[in-house]
Amino acid sequence: MIWSGEDPAQIEAAAQRLAQGHVLAFPTETVYGLGADAEQEEAVSAIYRTKGRPTDHPLIVHIAQAQDARHFADPIPDFAWALMNAHWPGPLTLILPRRAHVATGCAAGQASIGLRCPSHPVAQALLRAARGLGVHGVAGPSANRFGRVSPTHSRHVVAEFGPGLDVLDGGACEVGIESTIVDCTRAEPVLLRPGMLGVDTLSATIGREILTPERAQTALRQASPKASGTLASHYAPNARLRLLTPDQMESMALTLTPEDRQRVGVWSTQRPSASGLIWRAMPTSPNLCAQQLFQTLRELEDAQVHEIWVSPPPQGVLWDGVRDRLTRASH
Repeated sequence: MIWSGEDPAQIEAAAQRLAQGHVLAFPTETVYGLGADAEQEEAVSAIYRTKGRPTDHPLIVHIAQAQDARHFADPIPDFAWALMNAHWPGPLTLILPRRAHVATGCAAGQASIGLRCPSHPVAQALLRAARGLGVHGVAGPSANRFGRVSPTHSRHVVAEFGPGLDVLDGGACEVGIESTIVDCTRAEPVLLRPGMLGVDTLSATIGREILTPERAQTALRQASPKASGTLASHYAPNARLRLLTPDQMESMALTLTPEDRQRVGVWSTQRPSASGLIWRAMPTSPNLCAQQLFQTLRELEDAQVHEIWVSPPPQGVLWDGVRDRLTRASH
């Protein structure tokens, strides 16, 4: 069933479903999430079953405001509060020390918990309504089968799970890729997953460097906690995705028959000269590219292509989030 995110009564009804232990999909500014009350163990288990997600992969918990983090996490370091105050609501997840016996199903056996305060107005309305019903946080991994392309529109969720899943519709997602994840459980902050909120911006916020996992292992002598979306192979379409330069695309296209070219999708800034390929223009802006990434992969899947050729994103921190998703999708 599709619920309208523009109707306060339907948002309230969706919040009641969460409080009753049901699972439903909801919009955020990044991607759609598959939500349930983070403290109802059976509801959390239903998320894992619905997605086909391994139970040793933790879930991010969405909260309505920064102060709600105290319910789930303790202690919260000063640099984590600085990040919250500057960038919440927004596309930033913080891994924090988890309070004992709280949201254990979301933690996947770890002593930490991932928290995020989304900025999407429908997500905010849902979280506030649920908070009034005793739901302190909503667990919400991306609303897709495990390892697949993330959904950025309600119709993607329906295509993934069918009409039997309740979906709160909030239109298209503005950011388009998942949140930046920063580990705040150790003496120094560590970047676990890049997103559209760049590490340079985050470092400037707190006046200290945010380490990479590799540097952290050497400097802090501690392994990073597990976090969502950090497997080598993830975000993958059904068709094989290959990162190719324009010259490589041209050379490979020449080896294909006209019929085979019709089974190849291309997402690039420069249209290949070979005829028959199904081409989509890649934006030159990192923000627009992120916004369109999963939508484009799904469109090419719907065209029933066998391969998807994508131009590698430019170097630079602004492209880190897009580059990360495409690299994992190509594994």
